Amino acid sequence: MYKSRPQLSIGLPVYNGEKFLQASLDALLNQTFSDFELIISDNASTDNTEEICRNYAAEDQRIRYYRNSSNIGCACNFNRVFKLSNGEYFKWAAYDDLHAPDFLSKCIQVLEENPNYILCHSHTSFIDHQGEFLQHYDIKLNTNSEKPQVRFDELLTKHLCYQMYGVIRQSALKKIPLMGGYGNADGILLLRLSIIGQFYEIPEHLFFARIHPQQSLSMFFPHYLSFTHKNPQYSLDMLPDFYEYSVWFDSANKGKILFPHWRIFKEYLLSINQSQLNLYEQLLCYFSVAKKLAGTESLLIKDLWLAAKMLKLQKLATKDALS
Repeated sequence: MYKSRPQLSIGLPVYNGEKFLQASLDALLNQTFSDFELIISDNASTDNTEEICRNYAAEDQRIRYYRNSSNIGCACNFNRVFKLSNGEYFKWAAYDDLHAPDFLSKCIQVLEENPNYILCHSHTSFIDHQGEFLQHYDIKLNTNSEKPQVRFDELLTKHLCYQMYGVIRQSALKKIPLMGGYGNADGILLLRLSIIGQFYEIPEHLFFARIHPQQSLSMFFPHYLSFTHKNPQYSLDMLPDFYEYSVWFDSANKGKILFPHWRIFKEYLLSINQSQLNLYEQLLCYFSVAKKLAGTESLLIKDLWLAAKMLKLQKLATKDALS
């Protein structure tokens, strides 16, 4: 029987997700673990997303559907589903990804049996737009370490933040700032969680990340994932356009003078400074950030060049408007 306070809350932020939304919802609703609420926040979609969601909500009382009157950006929509949640555990879900039927049950079991773990996820596999297997995601990080400085250092490595879609203790999420409106905000959130506690990765491929042209990875990380059907491969050596990524996370950033790479390093430092780590652990984390900073001077200079260029354009626009 459905309870007023479920054990798990699933938050699904979505914008124009009609192509893959039904498959994603079916995979969640058909989980072997059923004691959850599913909170959908529709970011003012212009396709059939609203109709799909309302039809599903009418059929399953675990679903709560909300629609924003305007697009509030990715970060605010991700944060909204968490703020609306009631469960002891929380999980973000994407409208285009899939989960094995026992994903939730296995994650919940790990967290119930191991109080030191604050987040549980599984191995990830990539699928294409038709749901066909492409390849396994093979970047493994030592986020299970008992040492917070090790977990922090591991998550500074280039990765695709799929731990975000694991099951997380709500109490842990309430201890940190939610997702910010800047590039790599999901990575910063994971860093801050790693300072609080250990992650556990189930050694089974239970999470299936869909690769398609409409997703954020494809739009802002054009060189991250270079797939062909016969020979899928990916590289993490190329960086995305963090300015455009900042606008995607927070639409209010559009047209503003931003320093996206400077902002990321600022958030690294704030994550350490505002933590409960002891002095030794903090120093090791600062050292990790210093290593990360080495060799990225060109990115920081690029921020300054772009800001100067935008400032010049703004001054010219103002001058033309006054003349």
